[in-house]
Amino acid sequence: MSAAEALPDGFPVGARFTVVGGAGAVGRLFAERLCGSGAEVTVVDLAPAAPPGTCPGIRYLQGDLGAVDERLAHELARADAVVLAVPELIAYESAGKLCELLGPRTLLVDTLSVKGPLVEAVRAAAPTRELVGLNPMFAPALGFEGRPVAAVGLNSGARSRQLLALVGRWGGRVVPVAAEAHDSLAAATQALPHAAVLALGLALPALGIDIVELASVAPPPFTTMLALLARISSGNPEVYWDIQWANPQAGQARTALADGLRTLSELVRNDDGAGFAEAQQRLRGYLGSELDRYTAHCAQLFTVRESTSTAHVPTGGNTDD
Repeated sequence: MSAAEALPDGFPVGARFTVVGGAGAVGRLFAERLCGSGAEVTVVDLAPAAPPGTCPGIRYLQGDLGAVDERLAHELARADAVVLAVPELIAYESAGKLCELLGPRTLLVDTLSVKGPLVEAVRAAAPTRELVGLNPMFAPALGFEGRPVAAVGLNSGARSRQLLALVGRWGGRVVPVAAEAHDSLAAATQALPHAAVLALGLALPALGIDIVELASVAPPPFTTMLALLARISSGNPEVYWDIQWANPQAGQARTALADGLRTLSELVRNDDGAGFAEAQQRLRGYLGSELDRYTAHCAQLFTVRESTSTAHVPTGGNTDD
């Protein structure tokens, strides 16, 4: 443990953190970083045993928030902070009971992709409970370093501030936002692009072209889209379902996506090249000061793809890359 990563002064020496759902990817990310920062960490999960490679300093307790037994109740009551790394619905349904079990000064932390419903549930159950909602805007395997972590606070106090400082010491770029603003941003940055990629994947079979044939002539944009499709379709369905289902603003994002496609179709159907050019101009205006940065990023991305990719030669059977 480096001095830069040590627990801040807002927590006692050897502070007790309980990570519920800590055997999952997000929970494990937080559990291991907290352990490395000197906290006493207990992982609670439905799984019967800790996953391989778990930090040796982490205690493991099999437990279920939906059926809290005496051991789990004791663990929750003694914690200085409880981190919820569980599906959205479980967090919402257990919020009231959980607030009853926690000590009066215990910090409640969540890692949900939607914040509004949990904030309201906690506010109703325990109006003075200190809550900090963290949403790492990246896959856990990528790590915190240099990546944004959206942060929503309720009754923010010393422990909330110190936890955010700790995330910053891990390399995360903390971005404070209100709960409603967070869910709008999550709908635009997660639900909308995921929906676009999934829609592409659902549309491809209708073209009747074999994926190997498509991949053999794929230009960089399509190759990138296929990579995103592979990543999403290979991921945990529960994670991607929660992003679409749990966010009350995700439906609006999907509607906007469908409206955009209809607008494009109308321009083509009406042979409106001038309207298409005007639409492009509006898009450049929307990007504004970010236009040049993302143009350069795309060029770099495509250069990396082209220089590292190799031609895929069909072999007549499935192969692993």
